[in-house]
Amino acid sequence: MTDNSHFDYIIIGNGLAGLQLALKMVSDTYFKDKQVALIDPSKKDTNDKTWSFWETAPSQWDDLVHKSWSKASVVTSKTNVEFNLNPYAYKSIRAIDFYKQAKAILKQQQNIHFIQDTVTSVVEEDNVIVSTNLNVYSASHVFDSRIPKDFHERSKQYISLIQHFKGWVIKTETEVFDDEKVTMMDYRLKDGKQTTFTYVLPFSKTEALVEFTYFTENVVAETTYDHYIKNYIKEYLNIDHYNILETEMGQIPMTNFAFETYNTSKVTKIGTGGGWVKGSTGYSFKHTEKKVAQIISNLKDNKLPSKGLFKKKYKFYDKIFLKVLKDENHKGEWLFKQFYSKNSVQTMFRFLDEESTFSEEISIMTSLFSWSFIKAFFKTL
Repeated sequence: MTDNSHFDYIIIGNGLAGLQLALKMVSDTYFKDKQVALIDPSKKDTNDKTWSFWETAPSQWDDLVHKSWSKASVVTSKTNVEFNLNPYAYKSIRAIDFYKQAKAILKQQQNIHFIQDTVTSVVEEDNVIVSTNLNVYSASHVFDSRIPKDFHERSKQYISLIQHFKGWVIKTETEVFDDEKVTMMDYRLKDGKQTTFTYVLPFSKTEALVEFTYFTENVVAETTYDHYIKNYIKEYLNIDHYNILETEMGQIPMTNFAFETYNTSKVTKIGTGGGWVKGSTGYSFKHTEKKVAQIISNLKDNKLPSKGLFKKKYKFYDKIFLKVLKDENHKGEWLFKQFYSKNSVQTMFRFLDEESTFSEEISIMTSLFSWSFIKAFFKTL
């Protein structure tokens, strides 16, 4: 808590983007004299999600990694695609571990101020005025992770789906999991003709996160997820006896909504509210790391903080993927089967990390060649 009312920077939201941004600031001497406030209504003291990502080298997150895997599989109704991920590793971090470490580091810094409150308005004047339920603050620049209100009102004008899911962390009585391999997508269990799949992260031979996921326009009742998770555990994992240790639920927008148009010279939208979640997949952890690094570089170079955060060609590719899923949702299994079976895992990861070469992108687009894809391509153009 602080008695100050003006800050150099205010970060609204202590989620992945807000905390990564603050951590990057305190690691750079350029910001040592900058006063930074982080405002969030939550204490961030529960394990509300699991972040998964891939990378090739050791990183700053390694001591937080709950589990990593060297192998992966994508299972469809017709085939099972197995991957050796080398030189990549697929890693998972529990949100509570990230929150605890980030807060512990940041609270040691005299220029970082945590404010537990709800932001009610952000108004740009000479400074940015941030009003909360309990107070009014000002800042030279605000980083705002809240989703723009216009998204809920105008999302129908864009290609918008929801990645929504529920997962159980289960503990079995016997060793049943291959804890060296993650199941990224298993399409055998379906809810009608929609794009649905099961995701399995084995943390040990007796413990795993089993998650049922939709890429659809509408969410379902919580009991629906439970039904499919229970069915998958019994029919596909062949497990009869287990305990549920934790549950998690989430909704991630998959959209080409123009979040970046809400960036101004004094307010930068970040995280989900800034369009940092990759539209075609929902992955965000490593994309957040890159965008935070770009913002820090821009601030030090006295540039607009949001400059260069997005690459137009990847937004175009994501839009095509989304168009196929929106118009022909039942094609999701085919689309991802082609993507994962026709390309090397290294090529796919570089593409999803937005680091691929043009020849790799042509190869990927060729692997997805179909009438559905052609229609989506030209509609997107």
